[in-house]
Amino acid sequence: MSPHQDDTRIHPFTLAVEDGELHDLAQRLDRARWPDPAPTPDWSLGVPLDELKRLTHHWSTSYDWRAWERRINDLPQFTTQIDGATVHFLHVRSPEPDATPLVITHGWPSSIVEYLDVIGPLTDPRSHGGDPTQAFHLVVPTPPGYTLSGPTHEMGWGAERVARAWAELMRRLGYTRYGAQGGDWATWISRELGIIDHEHVIGVHTNGLISWPSGDPGELEGLSDAEQRRMERVDYYMRELYGFKLIQSTRPQTYAYPMTDSPIGLLAWIANVFQEWTDGPGLGEVSRDALLTNVMLYWLTRTAGSSARSFVESPDTPDHAAEEGVTIAEPTVPMGVAVFPADIVRPIRRFAERDNPTIIHWTEFPRGGTFPGLEHPADLVGDIRFFFARLTTPR
Repeated sequence: MSPHQDDTRIHPFTLAVEDGELHDLAQRLDRARWPDPAPTPDWSLGVPLDELKRLTHHWSTSYDWRAWERRINDLPQFTTQIDGATVHFLHVRSPEPDATPLVITHGWPSSIVEYLDVIGPLTDPRSHGGDPTQAFHLVVPTPPGYTLSGPTHEMGWGAERVARAWAELMRRLGYTRYGAQGGDWATWISRELGIIDHEHVIGVHTNGLISWPSGDPGELEGLSDAEQRRMERVDYYMRELYGFKLIQSTRPQTYAYPMTDSPIGLLAWIANVFQEWTDGPGLGEVSRDALLTNVMLYWLTRTAGSSARSFVESPDTPDHAAEEGVTIAEPTVPMGVAVFPADIVRPIRRFAERDNPTIIHWTEFPRGGTFPGLEHPADLVGDIRFFFARLTTPR
């Protein structure tokens, strides 16, 4: 039981940023101090100076926050208190009365912006050329400590605690039979939700899934060329891309100061992550405006630091899991996995099925990365529909 006395009421929410916040941001962008350019023109040392200047110029002169604010406010939003934390969530009911409830969770450094283009097709397939029997009532919560849920004020908000909060949220909304979906570290949240609330979760779909070798040398024998390349990608990730994780999981408070004070710093940090975790040159298929809206949600809510603290709570290697005393339980509900080739870590199926014996669905896509809702929303929508269609009773 939670030690917190929560206000369990559900309150309507409207996003309304004061003009003064936008004026302050504009002034900070105009006063930017730029470093010398790197001696290499590519992204190997971080975001190239010219690229960041172009993004900042667009942010300062062309980007329209109010248009995105209206777009978000076109969706029904709510807040509630769970386990002492505020939880912001979208709750978009399908016009199909017997639609399947589905809770979708984003990871870091993402936000509800990642799902704006999938909400319509998932909730109202009839209006988007789809099968109306494959409709969903969507619940899209923001993890505590992230963007519109606001900062957390205590430690302990790892994947298991977030999953317990989501189980409580779905109970409050009256859903007794529902699915779960998530990407990035939300694969762990969704997986934990299927374990914790297995009596009510009908299945878990993830885009990506972290899976490690067990340490048995024999397990690495007979890997295909493609699987060998995925093992090499893990090595590359640990060598070249792991710096953000080390900083945020060891010194999140120190990280919080520059990210809360400098919009240029926050933009650079998040843009670098998106460049490395998406498919294609630069930002791939992610639009500049979608990226900037994502950055704006962290900037306006001052949650760079609290979202970084989630890395302290979420071990993502076997050694870290052992250090934290984390036991990886096996799920009992059906699981489906969508693999996108530019995801930060691409799962090897035999390792994934070893730890998740209930995997019944596996799709390898030819394009896309960690944020398929922004890059290739139709692919993500189609895979979610296909997986859950296998689990739901024909209507």
